[in-house]
Amino acid sequence: MSGSKCTRLSGSLVKQLLDSVDSVLFDCDGVIWRGDQAIPGASQVINLLKENGKKVFFVTNNSTKTRKMYAEKMSTLGFNVKEEEVFGTAYCCAMYLKTVCKLEGKVYLVGSNAMRQELEAVGIEQTGVGPDLIVGKQLDWANVPLDADVKAVVVGFDEHFSYMKLNRALQYLSQPGCLFVGTNRDTRLPLEGGKAVPGTGCLLKAVETAAQRQAQTVGKPNHFMFDCVASQFGVERGRCLMVGDRLDTDIMLGSNCGLKTLLTLTGVSTVADAEAHQKSGCVERHGMVPDYYVDSIADLLPALQG
Repeated sequence: MSGSKCTRLSGSLVKQLLDSVDSVLFDCDGVIWRGDQAIPGASQVINLLKENGKKVFFVTNNSTKTRKMYAEKMSTLGFNVKEEEVFGTAYCCAMYLKTVCKLEGKVYLVGSNAMRQELEAVGIEQTGVGPDLIVGKQLDWANVPLDADVKAVVVGFDEHFSYMKLNRALQYLSQPGCLFVGTNRDTRLPLEGGKAVPGTGCLLKAVETAAQRQAQTVGKPNHFMFDCVASQFGVERGRCLMVGDRLDTDIMLGSNCGLKTLLTLTGVSTVADAEAHQKSGCVERHGMVPDYYVDSIADLLPALQG
């Protein structure tokens, strides 16, 4: 195979790459679907990879859905997927607190109902989901009642994020020994038509700034998400391919974990972005240069059908 990075994947190179891997990790939005529409040909690619004996997994920084919710969405769109093949940040965050932190106590959760469900599924109680309206004055805010059982603050995507939640997180994080975990640092969520809304990274940065502390994140590009998959399914780094549409999360995850990387151009990042990183002379930016790129993962179909 080509030794150079950022190579267009086509022709016989597709089969060579697929033959060199046993497992494939896919990001979701911008890779296998956009919004509620599957990328044309994506379901056939996933299903044929499995028929050809490949292990297929899905890794997403979106913390607003449980694994079950993702599996149901994928099935509706024609993908042959099992719940245990889906690794979202809601699930990975719960696993991190349970297996790495060995948390004994509750979580103050700035996050979604899906995160609450994943935490409860591993036996971790939470407080904080839903609106938190402001009452009283500054001195009241600084002395807001705290749950003595809370031993960690967790920040994910929260549509009810507010000044009071920011304040409550600060008060908990001022307690000795309180853990601080974030799902991911994506600052913007791209939407159709070139629009975008603020992402979890904005909320996390606000809490970090208020608390004057740095959170440990579990989502891409942090290696923990891959570790979750590898520990449960025995995935071998050298024979695994990461497929994504974002250089700073998906491709960087692959680089951080020693995986082969493939950029698909149906989402956020462009070849020009990758080439700029490649020419930058910066070691960290080189981690965002994919081994290969395709216009769409549907470009893998001929090699799978042949």
